Amino acid sequence: MAENMQRTGQRADTLFVGGKVFTGTAEAPVRAAVAVGGGRILAVAEESAVRELADAATEIVDLAGGLLVPGFQDAHVHPVVAGVQMLGCDLSAEHTVDGYLAVVTAYAEEHPDTGWIRGGGWSMDVFPGGTPTRAMLDAVVPDRPVLLTNRDGHGAWVNTLALRLAEVDATTPDPVDGRIEREADGTPAGTLQEGAVELVARHVPIATEDEALAGLLAAQEHLFSLGVTSWQDAMIGAFPGNPDNFGVYLRAAREGSLRARVVGALWWDRERGLEQIPELEERRRTGRAGRFEATSVKIMQDGIAENFTAGLLEPYLDGCGCPTANSGLSFIDPKLLTDAVRLLDASGFQLHFHALGDRAVREVLDALEAAREANGANDNRHHLAHLQIVHPDDIARFARVGAAANIQALWAAHEPQMDELTIPFLGPERAALQYPFGDLQRAGTRLVAGSDWSVSSPNPLWGIHVAVNRAVPDETPDPSGPRPPAAPFFPEQALTLAQALTAYTAGSAWANHLDAVTGTVEPGKHADLAVLDRDPFELPQEQIADVRVLRTYVDGELVFATTD
Repeated sequence: MAENMQRTGQRADTLFVGGKVFTGTAEAPVRAAVAVGGGRILAVAEESAVRELADAATEIVDLAGGLLVPGFQDAHVHPVVAGVQMLGCDLSAEHTVDGYLAVVTAYAEEHPDTGWIRGGGWSMDVFPGGTPTRAMLDAVVPDRPVLLTNRDGHGAWVNTLALRLAEVDATTPDPVDGRIEREADGTPAGTLQEGAVELVARHVPIATEDEALAGLLAAQEHLFSLGVTSWQDAMIGAFPGNPDNFGVYLRAAREGSLRARVVGALWWDRERGLEQIPELEERRRTGRAGRFEATSVKIMQDGIAENFTAGLLEPYLDGCGCPTANSGLSFIDPKLLTDAVRLLDASGFQLHFHALGDRAVREVLDALEAAREANGANDNRHHLAHLQIVHPDDIARFARVGAAANIQALWAAHEPQMDELTIPFLGPERAALQYPFGDLQRAGTRLVAGSDWSVSSPNPLWGIHVAVNRAVPDETPDPSGPRPPAAPFFPEQALTLAQALTAYTAGSAWANHLDAVTGTVEPGKHADLAVLDRDPFELPQEQIADVRVLRTYVDGELVFATTD
């Protein structure tokens, strides 16, 4: 390969030899060695040339045939929420009703003095219709209130005492942005959807700042173990059951315990209007410390398909395949959305949208188009996350308005939540429009990638596996037992391995405005790197998910290493 070295005279702290490098500047890995010094990449070149930068103190890391890649960057993740859940009543490792109830029982027994039992991580597809009941929880914890959010964060499972303490009963109306699942006589059944969660959550003591900080640091260690070195937190603010993580990030950054590079997306309060923009601008001004900066705004335009709150252009179907009167929700009126996007864009904010249904996607693209007409093109780097259903007429609009597609690839597969709770209520024609990664790529859309953890696994290699195979790995985050391999989920929308890996590295670095200093392996960039135990480009694509991260570096400093 051509020599690619900085002529600084600096000696290397670390050399990576004996394998290949996915630099992110080419479609395939190259056989090369890499020198790192002073936290930066000094050289990507033939091993003999790189070894000239070493001295007796240089650490030599033998890749042993593995692959060195840029550190993964998660463009849509919730580490504080995930970390607090990890340290609380965490259901995410189970995938049966009995398993969930066993975890709740054990947690209650181990924490006899805890007033409210809080946690989450349950999956809708475990329960008939996606809705667990209060009676299930009453059977194991009748004497203390319980609130457990589901894995996607759009609903909660509560027991009878929690409903009673919150004074939620058969006479309580559904909020405009949510729904109370009910028994035949109107009594709340135990599942709350979207904004209805707040009816109970407002009574739950939130995690303390110390608890939230512990959650953030636990999440950071987990992300490092998966090779993730930077992320965008998609929800910075105060939320039901959670503290304001703005202060938590600033504290960690100032104390130096935040070692990853993090962009914070400030929450747009959908109960308010344009009057909140000065407050967001003030938070941006004060929200910079260490490796954290709050320079994005998160706007959630709709809900999710599984509970029929994703905003659709045409109504959902019922269980018999007939159209209903429900087309989902637009959490923000499109006129207000257009005004807000125009003003936030003019203020220099990046906009990070939750847009899952085809109507929500179109409303967001309309608003971005209006902002570009009013303000002109800029480098704010707006992006739309999730994109479960995109109308074909809107595919080409992403590139035209300069917006990136922020993909959560792990969801683009046949699994129970998709096959039982989604496709039947969309119908076959609309189901075929789901997660159109390939079409977006072919239309020139910039792809960035994220996990939405704690909604789903934060493992980038699992997400990449599904982006390429359009099928889940043999081992999934919540296996329900052995099952035959599923057919690929609309395989024409698959990405190549290089495209998927680039989305999770250089793509997300672009979204985080970090592409000048990270996202590729090039001299002069920060040495944010991950060592993979094998080269996925040399494996059958069905084995991508088997690849493991052995080491993770931030600024050339080892922040994770396997112990086995």
